[in-house]
Amino acid sequence: MGKLLILMNNINKIKALISSAVPLPVENIDTDQIIPARFLKATSKKNFGENLFRDWRFNKKNELNLDFVLNNKKYSGEILVAGSNFGCGSSREHAAWALKDYGFKVIISSFFADIFKMNALNNNILPIQVSDETLEIIFSKIYNEPDIKFEVDLPDQKLNFNNSSINFDVDQYKKTCLINGYDDIDFLVSKKEKINNFISLKC
Repeated sequence: MGKLLILMNNINKIKALISSAVPLPVENIDTDQIIPARFLKATSKKNFGENLFRDWRFNKKNELNLDFVLNNKKYSGEILVAGSNFGCGSSREHAAWALKDYGFKVIISSFFADIFKMNALNNNILPIQVSDETLEIIFSKIYNEPDIKFEVDLPDQKLNFNNSSINFDVDQYKKTCLINGYDDIDFLVSKKEKINNFISLKC
């Protein structure tokens, strides 16, 4: 029997991130709001960011809604801070594709829908769940200081801002994948030597 040979995918790693954040204090944001169903025809992950929160970013005349936070130049960054129960509704993975393609690497909320959370992790987006009280503090900090920087320390599982440090949980397998830029196949490839040794023993 031959050795296991699989090409590794080129996926961005997430280990440490320092960024400002975009506040979206809306609860129960479902996947149809994140990426409306009419934009799900494509099978490639590219260009979904163009239609992220499409019905909130644009009005019925297809003009920018200047009241929506993504259109407010005051706020920017690779971190999205959202209200509780983010990613509820249908299980479409396209929601994670849209967030990733737009440029978000971390989502902070007080609760995530389970399927969305897994879709995010599978697409190298880190969902950080904090308490309701901590979420309100984060929103307040951003509104008072739009340029405030948040440090995400994935190896130590800490979210740092100002002089505060918040611990967060993450699945250890997915943590390994995020730090190394692995998808599930890449993780398998990282165990290639052990797999080949096992195959050799069976031959």
